[in-house]
Amino acid sequence: MNSFKKLPKLSVNNIPILTTISIFFLMYAAASIMFPGFFSLYNFVNIFKTNAFVGIIAVGMTFVIISGGIDLSVGSVVAFTSIFIAKMHQSYGMPSWISMLICLGIGLVLGLSIGCLITYFELPEFLVTLVAMFLMRGLAYVVHQGTISIQDDPFIAFMKRTGIRVGAGNLSLYVWVFILILILGILVSKYTRFGRNVYAVGGNESSAVLMGLPVKRTKVLIYVMSSLLATLGGIVFTIHLASGKPHNTIGLELHVIASVVIGGTLLTGGAGRVIGTFFGVLIYGLVFKLPAYISAFREWWAQILVGLLVLTFILIQTFVAEKTARAVES
Repeated sequence: MNSFKKLPKLSVNNIPILTTISIFFLMYAAASIMFPGFFSLYNFVNIFKTNAFVGIIAVGMTFVIISGGIDLSVGSVVAFTSIFIAKMHQSYGMPSWISMLICLGIGLVLGLSIGCLITYFELPEFLVTLVAMFLMRGLAYVVHQGTISIQDDPFIAFMKRTGIRVGAGNLSLYVWVFILILILGILVSKYTRFGRNVYAVGGNESSAVLMGLPVKRTKVLIYVMSSLLATLGGIVFTIHLASGKPHNTIGLELHVIASVVIGGTLLTGGAGRVIGTFFGVLIYGLVFKLPAYISAFREWWAQILVGLLVLTFILIQTFVAEKTARAVES
């Protein structure tokens, strides 16, 4: 009997991400059985294309939430980015790739400012990013109050039309930007010192300070990353729609946070995986795809379903936190 090795026990910390993956495959399988044509490469590619910008922003938000913080400015950053690119193209004939680089510079400055205010002035993350949210939304309206189309820009047309053919769909280049960011996010979180520091800060910031970890630098870099990825998400969003308007993506920050939570990242910080966020974004995209197949399933029902999923994962997180605390005490 002693010659048989015991099977490894399932870690309690793996429960959220395993639940996320299971829910996605169950939902996708159920929708494929119920609706003819749902299970197709074209449909799956469309989910990717529609939610690529959400996924890029969610990668940055994952690091923020793992560190125990929050970033409410991402939706406004996307709106500012889209209208700025469109306005520069319409009024000054500026090529979109140049205005995109300018937006990335603005995102860098914004993230650095947010990180420094939170870290060195010890201001609450919620309030600082709330101010940034109003600031960027207001600047978006300062740039232009209406919708501007940028269908004729060569770079945007290139990013939309160029890609890899998958079935009847096309994985455009901007979708590959999302996939690249996802892979980099996974590698950074698992195999770099910065990634380990993020988990340490979120797990127990005081202990991280006592261990001699660069806590302040790490927190600043986290918000720089979040703002840069929000700007990049805004660029992808602009390419996808080929237009800009200042009232775009109102409430997007809540959708991104919901995707991260559904992906298994603990709101209390210290635990979470970027790959879980990826499946959280897919679940989010899948839920909002259902109204196209169910006439009675309006967008508000999708909102309710997302809310129920978030509640489910909060309950799971509470269970995991209690189990972990008991294990530490014992």
